[in-house]
Parts: sequence; structure tokens; C-alpha cells
Amino acid sequence: MEVDPVFYTDHSGRVPSNPLLDELPSYQSLLYRRKSSSGGTKRRNVSSSSGKWVMSTFSRSEEKHRSQTEQKPIRELAMPMAEKRRYNTQRLEEARDLSSLVQLKKNTRRYLRKMKDEGQEWVSSMKLWRGDIHLIEGMFGTGILSYFSFLRFLVMLNFIIFLLMFSFVMLPIIVASHASSNITYHQNEGSACSEYRSSSRRGLVMFHEHIADLLSGGGFLEQTYLFYGFYQVDKIHFPKITYNLPLAYLLVTIAYLLLSLIWIVKRSATGFKRNLVQDEDRFQSFCNKIFAGWDFCITNENASRLKRSSLLYELRTDLEEERIKQKIADRSRKEKCRIYLIRFILNLFVIGVLAGCFYSIYVATTFSQEAQMNYTKGNFILDLIYEYLPSIVITLANFITPILFSVIINFEDYSPAFEIRFTLMRCVFMRLTSIGVLLFSLWSQITHCEEEPCICGYNHLLYSCWETRVGQEMYKLTIFDFIIIVAVTIFVEFPRKLIVKHCDCGLAKWWGQQEFAIPQNVLEIVYGQTICWIGAFYCPLLPAICTIKYFFLFYIKKVSLINNCRPATRPFRASSSNFFFLGVLLIGMALACVPVTVSVAQINSSQACGPFVNYNTSWEVLPSTVSQLPHGVQTLIYALSSEAFAVSFFVITCLAMFYVIALAGAHKRVIKQLREQLAMEGRDKHFLIQKLCQAQKVLAVKPTVSGFRPHSRSSRSSPSYHTSFSNSFNDSVLLTHPPPDSSTHV
Repeated sequence: MEVDPVFYTDHSGRVPSNPLLDELPSYQSLLYRRKSSSGGTKRRNVSSSSGKWVMSTFSRSEEKHRSQTEQKPIRELAMPMAEKRRYNTQRLEEARDLSSLVQLKKNTRRYLRKMKDEGQEWVSSMKLWRGDIHLIEGMFGTGILSYFSFLRFLVMLNFIIFLLMFSFVMLPIIVASHASSNITYHQNEGSACSEYRSSSRRGLVMFHEHIADLLSGGGFLEQTYLFYGFYQVDKIHFPKITYNLPLAYLLVTIAYLLLSLIWIVKRSATGFKRNLVQDEDRFQSFCNKIFAGWDFCITNENASRLKRSSLLYELRTDLEEERIKQKIADRSRKEKCRIYLIRFILNLFVIGVLAGCFYSIYVATTFSQEAQMNYTKGNFILDLIYEYLPSIVITLANFITPILFSVIINFEDYSPAFEIRFTLMRCVFMRLTSIGVLLFSLWSQITHCEEEPCICGYNHLLYSCWETRVGQEMYKLTIFDFIIIVAVTIFVEFPRKLIVKHCDCGLAKWWGQQEFAIPQNVLEIVYGQTICWIGAFYCPLLPAICTIKYFFLFYIKKVSLINNCRPATRPFRASSSNFFFLGVLLIGMALACVPVTVSVAQINSSQACGPFVNYNTSWEVLPSTVSQLPHGVQTLIYALSSEAFAVSFFVITCLAMFYVIALAGAHKRVIKQLREQLAMEGRDKHFLIQKLCQAQKVLAVKPTVSGFRPHSRSSRSSPSYHTSFSNSFNDSVLLTHPPPDSSTHV
């Protein structure tokens, strides 16, 4: 039997009692728990159980450590080079004793692991903007890095959405027009609903009119691949297959929404787990900031000073939150009534501001649509104002309301952290709801006719192809949003940097350098992405435009960050930033799904343009296609869409949800126990250090103790030492040199 250097065993393999281990705080806590769980039963074999308990814990940790060491490549082991060579020789000797089949399995596993590592390294090296993001991380830390990583994620997401739309909607039409295949177009029946009045210009067109068309999406762009009305193909007959374009158009729309949802949830899972496990104990928060709060990726001196200020600000913020919590607890009933009254009045004011903004957007949209119908185009500037009036009003509302909200929040007496979150949620609500108000304004005009009910199901006199009109509005919002970002960078941030740098007046110093506010910048791109999700159904090339927009936006923000801006004085924690970004993005996606679902399932499709001319709504293409399938497939689909399957699926989902909730509760209890174990190990170490100091004092008084053999200072047999005590600890002390991986190694 192998003799353990710490827990010596007798001839029967039994671990004798050890008074020192019996005095460990962790063991005393375990005995107390056993007594309380057994209902006051007598203690049996206490002396021997202490050794067995620690022995079993030590053996389990040794086994786990040995298995992990065997699985890792030698270059990844934390060992000196001599130890690695010795361990490699030991591995080779063990491999000679194995059979050829086991050796083949090990070599295959090692080769596959190597291929996987090399593949991951290659994929990591091929990531977009890898060097630029590392540069930003080194200069400004991981907080601002999270914004640019989020921007890269949206570039990839929009590019994948564009590939879906191009592959299944545009490419079949392009291939069919150049190949030997027949295209079946929708036949106009000559009714009033099938008349399509295009906005394309006729005759001699001036250059500035082309610019107006390029900015508004009208004119020569209206009858291109850019908008919904161009796709009037019903079926494409290839030599061996018939391609149903309306079905593909609808399925691709559902596919890109599901793909976005799955991808966002998958990316947010890591941040959610981190937030779920994160302890809310303020003492641990202080320890994390003091001992593990520094960002070692920072290499710039100015950035390091900013990081130091950031940590100091976070500590002050936490202390201020503790002070406010104590202040809230000490409030009298009169003070609570006064604060709640102030908050109630201010929230009424905020609701009034939001209602005013939404009403302004509604009026601007209605006026813009009526003016475009009745106004004869001729003045270039006036044309652009009419075209972009809703976008201008939305942009002004999104610019003014955050400033107003930041002033109002100061009078509501919230904690600093809650102030930031609450202001951001108000801004998110304002930005995303403004898009909903715009769409509501459009649909109120689309579905309203002078003679009710509408003959075509929509107002065909004003909107002969209403899907294209909605697509043009989404296109204008995207273009105008990009123009505003570029204009603010060039005409606001850059002159402000020059004024602050070269002007020594007090006003310039008070104004200060532009801050790179991460949450506000994230809201800008979430707003743009929400527009992209909504507009992709009406403007299939909008994801490609958003990809190009975010591509250039990365370099614009990078140049502005390095040359014009500085990190925010109120830091946004990098640990929870990605989860916050994706959470806001999920809110934007939920909002985007509502108008797309309503337009697909409720509003009548245009009968003058688009792939759904032969159907009342876009959704009807799905049941129509199912009715043409074989009887067995129809039965299966109808069974999957029946109420019985829906109820069964709901019950199974609820059971799975309850299981996941129970599992999460069990994991939380395990985490709590592990935290208690860590705290107990700290007390054990403190106890052992105290005993070690006592032993050193005894040795200083009695240099010659029974059984003590001093070691030479030049001996290098072991870099560490630990204490081992006999049965009578008060009578004798032993200092030995065990292996460095002993469980009592100090």
C-alpha cells in the first residue's frame, strides 16, 4: 500500500486520529452538521473519521488532477522544462506497455485534438477586424471593446441574412433569366386593384433628381431588386424542378428571424450564466474590484489613468449605493410620501413628453405621405424635406429626449446604478417605440379608405403597392441614420476636440472632451438593426445596405474614439455589457416581429406588385402549398398544427421548464456550498498558519526536540514545507518536507 506523506496509515490501512486535523474549522463544522442532521445521535469513531474524511477528499482531488494532467498536452502543463521532459519519458514508457489498439485510440484522439486546436486558431485569425479590436482593447480596455465586438456581430448577422435573401429570392430569378427555364409571372386581370402607378421619372431627368431618388428609394430605384414590388414572379420552371418564389420569400423571412433569435440567445447565454452566478454580496464586490478589477490588457498610460479613475468611481458608486440604501431604510413616512409624489409627477411629465413625441411622429408621417401624393416635384430641397420629414422628427426626438431624461432622473433620488439603467430603458423605449408609431401611422393610412370597406382590402388609390412604400420608409430611416452619425462625428465631435484642445477659456474646459458613451452608441446600432429586421421583408437588399453601413461605422467610430473621444467617466461594466447589449437587441427583435407578423397575416397583399398577388395575405401561400402535397404529408402537417399536439407540446415544455428551474435551483445551492467551502478553506489556512507560527516559536525556544532533524539551507529537494504533528501535539513538533502537491501545502 502506498504510504501517504501526510496521513500515515498503520498496517491495516486505517488512518489513525490526528489532533491537528480534528481541530480544523472545516472538520468541526462538518461534525456539527452531522450531529444536527442525525438528530443528536452519539459520535462514533470521531478520531478515525477525521483522517478518513480528509484522506478521501485528498484522494479524489488527486485522481481528478491526475486525469486532467493526462488529457492535457505536455506544452500546456504548468511545469518546468525538466519536469516536462521527465513526464514525457514517463508517458512514453507507459505507452509501450499498452496494446496497439489502445495506442491507436490515444494517437487518434491526440491528432484530432491537435487538428481542432489548429482549426480554432485559424478561425480566430480569420475574424474580421481582429487586429483593430486588439488595438482598441489595449488602449481602452474591455468595456469599449465589447461595443466593437457587438458591432462585428451585427455585421456578420446582416451578411448572413443577406445571403439567405440573395440565395433563395434573387438568385433563382437571375439564373432563370440567363438559363433555359420558364418564368411564370402573375397575370394582371385589368381590375382597379391591379393598376400600379410607379414613381419613376419620365423624360429628361436632372442630376439632382437622381440624388433625390438615391436618398429616398423612389424613381429609378423603385423597380429594381431593392424593393418588394419588383418580385412579380410566381413560379420558375427549371428542367427538373419548379421553384415556388412566393413560398421561398415567406420561408426566408421566417428563417432570418429564427436565425437571429437563436444566434442572439446563444451569444447571450454566457453573459446570462455569469450574471446568474454573480454574487450580490457587496463585500465580495469590493474584493473583486480591489484585487481583480484591473484590466491587464491596457498598455496606454492615459488609458491606465482612466481605468484607475474608473475603479475609484465604481468604488465610490458602491459606497454611495450603500449610503443610499441606509438612507432609504432610515426614511420617515413623510419623506417617503414626498419622494413618491415627486416621482409620480416626474413620470407623468415623462409620459407627456413621450406622448408628444409620438404624436409629432404621427402628424409628420401623415403630412409627409399626403404631401408626396399631392405635391408636384420640382424643388430639390423641398422634395427631400417632404421625403425625410418623419425621419427628421424621429431623429430630433431621439436626440432631445435622452438629454431631458438625464436631467429629470437627478430629481427622482435613485441610486447611481439604477439611474443609469432606468434612463437607458427610457431611451430604449423612446427609440424603438418611435419606429412602431411610424409604422402605425403608415398602416392607418394604408388600411383607411374614403369609402368603407376598402374594395381591395387597402387604400389602392394612395398605395397601389403599399409594401414598397413601407420598404422606402425603412430605407430612408437607414440612410438618414447613417448620415446623422457621420455628420455628428465630423461637424460636432471633431470641432469640439479642436476647441477643447486649443482654447484655454473656462467654457471650453467646462464643456470638456466628448465622452464615448457605450450604452448610447449601442442604442444607435440596435435602433438601426430593428429597422433592418422590419424592412428586410419589404426591402430585400436592406440587410446588405446595413452590412455596408456597419462596416463603415466601425472605422468611423474607431477614428472618433482614438482622436475625438475619451471613455465615459461613468463606466459601463464590461462583465455585464454583452448581456445588456444582447438583451436590448432581443427587445428590438421582439418589436420587429410584431409589424412583420401583422403585415404577413392580417393586411391584404398588394394586387399590383410583389410575389403574393394571387393571395389575399402573404400567409395564404403556406396552406395553399400544403394542400398540393401528398395525403400522408398533409396528414402529418395537420397533426402537428392541431390543438392536441399544441396542448401536448405545451405540457412537455412546461415540464422541461420546471426541470430546468429545479436544476438551476440545485446549481445555485451547489454554488452556495462551494462558496462556503472556499470560506472554510480560508479559515483552515489561517488556522494552519497559526499552528505553524506556534511550532516555529517552540523550535526557537527548544532547538533540540525529540525527532527533529534540521535540513541544510542549500538543500533543494523540495521548494516548500508543511507541518506534521503526532498524537500529542503539545508535546512534540515535526517539520518534514513532503511533495509539493500535498493537500496541506501552505
